[in-house]
This record gives sequence, structure tokens and C-alpha cells, in this order.
Amino acid sequence: MKIGMMYAMDGEIESLLKNENAHLIEKVSGASFYQIRENVVACAGGVGKVNAAMSTQLLLSRYAPDVVLNVGVAGCFENVPIGTLVLATGFVQHDSDTSALGDPVGLVSTVNKVEFPTAWPEKARFAMDKTGLPYRTGLVATGDWFATDTPRSHWIYDTFHPLLCEMEGGAVAQVCYRNGVPFLSLKSVSDCVLEHHDFFFNFPEAIRELNGVAMKFIDNLEAE
Repeated sequence: MKIGMMYAMDGEIESLLKNENAHLIEKVSGASFYQIRENVVACAGGVGKVNAAMSTQLLLSRYAPDVVLNVGVAGCFENVPIGTLVLATGFVQHDSDTSALGDPVGLVSTVNKVEFPTAWPEKARFAMDKTGLPYRTGLVATGDWFATDTPRSHWIYDTFHPLLCEMEGGAVAQVCYRNGVPFLSLKSVSDCVLEHHDFFFNFPEAIRELNGVAMKFIDNLEAE
């Protein structure tokens, strides 16, 4: 099984490059593509929905993975420990709004969907269970907006009831859907969106060990 891993930033892939066989393959339109294993290619496509969509299509067109795994950090709408693992059940795009035309909030035009469910729910949960690590499952809201404790964050939660909020996964999910490629997502909590923090974003702690878990998750998927 060929696996494509989608990230926002090169720094999120750094720990995977300690494998002596891992290396940069190419950079295309600003997106970096890395060979992690013989059957695993990782892409750092950039922050935000447009970068994520463009680089996901490049990944699919150039490397033809059988499944795409989106890996990264996200803010959480619940007060959970930093670094909590979350296996996404689906994605919505909170900044997609044609409700003035009578559409439901969050409807993505052309594909006419609000929610993009992740693939293989039972198989994915079994693969996470086999890691032996605690994790949560839940819906993720994506948009080109860094979430903090503001009225908009409360609106997103009240409207979509997501567990997490981030800036790329919904776009990756949409591109995979349009290409008919299964999509999965594993996140690590970086901050609690609805809490007041003097320092609200702890990237090093959130990303720590996430890639090790992602590779165990991949191993377990392949063993199925």
C-alpha cells in the first residue's frame, strides 16, 4: 500500500528524516516532497487551505498514493492535555458560507457537502488501538483563521460541534474526495481554543512523538 502523508510545515516532518533512507525528493511550486519509506511519501505543502489543496493534488498526481494521512497539530475546543492524540472522524470547513443563497452554513460548493468523513473508521480505530496509546475521536473544523478564544470560536463550536480546529485538513479531505482517494487524519492537540492563555500555542510539545505514533499507525494499517 502506497501512503501519502500531508503536513503543513517542513518542521513537522523533521523527526521522520532521521531515518537514514529518508530524503528530500523534490520541491514543486513551493511544496516539499520527502521519501520516508519505500512506500511512504510525505509532503509539506504550506499553511492554509489553498496551499493544502494545491499540494495534495500534486501529491496525488505525482505519487498516486492509495491513501492519504493528514498529520499535524490542532487547537481543541475541550480542555485536554497538550499532546492529546485525536483520530479525526470527519472535517467541515467553517469559513465556507453561501447561506445567503439558502445553503446550509459550511456547504462546500461543487461537491455540495458539509462534512467530509474520514475513510475506514473501524480499521483506523483498530490501528490506533494497536498502538496502545490513549486517543480521542472527533470532528475537525478547518478554515483560514487561527483560532483563539473569540466570539468566532464560540460560533464555530455552536454551529458544527467539532472537537478540533485547524487550517488545512478540510482542504486535504476535499481534494481526496474529488479524486476518490481514501483520507485519514491524525492530530495532536497544541492548545485549548476556548481557554485564556498568556502563551496559547505550544508547538514543540504538541508535535513531540506525533510522528512516531503516525508511523506505528501506518504499520498497523498495513498489517490489516
